[in-house]
Amino acid sequence: MQWRALVLGLVLLRLGLHAVLWLVFGLGPSMGFYQRFPLSFGFQRLRDPDDSGPVGPPGGPAWLQRSRRGAEGRLENSPGPRPGVCGPSHWGYALGGRGCGPDEYERRYSGAFPPQLRAQMRDLARGMFVFGYDNYMAHAFPQDELNPIYCRGRGPDRGDPSNLNINDVLGNYSLTLVDALDTLAIMGNSSEFQKAVKLVINTVSFDKDSTVQVFEATIRVLGSLLSAHRIITDSKQPFGDMTIEDYDNELLYMAHDLAMRLLPAFENTKTGIPYPRVNLKTGVPPDSNNETCTAGAGSLLVEFGILSRLLGDPTFEWVARRAVKALWNLRSNDTGLLGNVVNIQTGHWVGKQSGLGAGLDSFYEYLLKSYILFGEKEDLEMFNAAYQSIQSYLRRGREACNEGEGDPPLYVNVNMFSGQLMNTWIDSLQAFFPGLQVLIGDVEDAICLHAFYYAIWKRYGALPERYNWQLQAPDVLFYPLRPELVESTYLLYQATKNPFYLHVGMDILQSLEKYTKVKCGYATLHHVIDKSKEDRMESFFLSETCKYLYLLFDEENPVHKSGTRYMFTTEGHIISVDKRLRELPWKELLEDGEQDQEEKFVHRPKSQELRVINSSSNCNRVPDERRYSLPLKSIYMRQIDQMVGLI
Repeated sequence: MQWRALVLGLVLLRLGLHAVLWLVFGLGPSMGFYQRFPLSFGFQRLRDPDDSGPVGPPGGPAWLQRSRRGAEGRLENSPGPRPGVCGPSHWGYALGGRGCGPDEYERRYSGAFPPQLRAQMRDLARGMFVFGYDNYMAHAFPQDELNPIYCRGRGPDRGDPSNLNINDVLGNYSLTLVDALDTLAIMGNSSEFQKAVKLVINTVSFDKDSTVQVFEATIRVLGSLLSAHRIITDSKQPFGDMTIEDYDNELLYMAHDLAMRLLPAFENTKTGIPYPRVNLKTGVPPDSNNETCTAGAGSLLVEFGILSRLLGDPTFEWVARRAVKALWNLRSNDTGLLGNVVNIQTGHWVGKQSGLGAGLDSFYEYLLKSYILFGEKEDLEMFNAAYQSIQSYLRRGREACNEGEGDPPLYVNVNMFSGQLMNTWIDSLQAFFPGLQVLIGDVEDAICLHAFYYAIWKRYGALPERYNWQLQAPDVLFYPLRPELVESTYLLYQATKNPFYLHVGMDILQSLEKYTKVKCGYATLHHVIDKSKEDRMESFFLSETCKYLYLLFDEENPVHKSGTRYMFTTEGHIISVDKRLRELPWKELLEDGEQDQEEKFVHRPKSQELRVINSSSNCNRVPDERRYSLPLKSIYMRQIDQMVGLI
């Protein structure tokens, strides 16, 4: 029985030590749901040196209390930081830090990133792309995707038309090759780019009995064709000689052909919101679903608008813009939020969840990017209003990232009509949002939100498709090699030039190499915990994930040095921002009265008019489309340094 007494004594001793820590240092668990937060994001009860009570907002966790913001997006009645007191919680606890002073994590991540190491990481990212691309060409082309485990190709699932996970994306048009064209150019591989373009011109046809999702065909295929066409016809040729001998705008004509086959989706809908799917040969299927997601229907304007302006045909931009306006007019009168699934005939919201992830993500993204490309004032006005509603109803926690009282910011899923919390998970697609915030200059908030997703990555070596912040575990366990966290990392590095983001990129690269590389490419993680795999390499791995990792480490890339302003589509396809895309070639065809109306519609704002709601500093900033490829001023360096100091 002596061993039992010994065990009991040890248990009592441990409990006693915990009690002492609780009383002396205030390290006891927090109140409410976040005492079980899976990543332990520093939610210990820190105490003010002058106060014996815990620092924090009354009435429970701030994440369960909606931020109160006024008409300008300002957080009302928000307590400010107290001099000399660390923020009551911070992201660093999850990543190895303990407190607010320098630690091992700071020494590792805030130091310089040697040029030799950067070159090594750049070459590793290029090698990752080459390994996946070469294996696709060797084992899968002309099929749509590569099965990297068994080294085979994958096309549409003809045996099971209901397999939308496959059939929405794969149209039997060599998807991976098409989607990767501009990545070849950005990496300076002119010979392979020219070879790939000729292959696409000579072998790819859209006259196929394939039913595909309009959104996926638009962003992956149409967008890539337009991007590659612009690269070929660019008189400056910044990426090297990417010209094609005897090129006669074939890619542009292919883009037009594809868009014509997608147009039936916009017909016979009472709202103007398109059907989600079309058959490339026969049009909208007779049994087509009348329900579509907001992002799928409202994220077509960039590609359709570029096509219209290159062809001088307003049809494509008009139908895409009509869909955006139709969705916008269905937003809640009380909150200004949109739902995630709508009936295209009745305009009834089938899915009332409003968030930043699947079903809504790229809708917000394309409101801003459409403005950057085309200069239409109404796009910016819609984005401003949407961003204000997001800050008012989706954002939880304190106003500033690393100072003030309350919990770190988090964007949650709410009911579009009431703004009330609907669930306790976030999905991996939401990791795009810090990158979007960089574009509008809301860098402080971007820093904080990015750190949240990176902390999850650090825990699992991947980003689970859904993560439940209350149950401290992933809800959906797979990771299909998504690029959103990499994209935000790249943009934050361009905005700040802080080496922290190079270290983040290196961590992501090493995780991908360690956990997803297989015999013939890189495989989807079926389970982020046990690292079991699925035999699929989606096309966006080459078109986005590898591209952003490469650009992160390639400081001398023409994207950063050529003087041309670039923007990336939601599929990562590069588009130069120039005057031609801000002109309406069909304007001369309008009658005088219509032309006056068009002039009013196409208001060209001056720079001081480009005012965007900002949630972190309670002020309006002027967004500059050059932010996408050029570094911001160093005004945010202090916030970055504070962030790294806490981690």
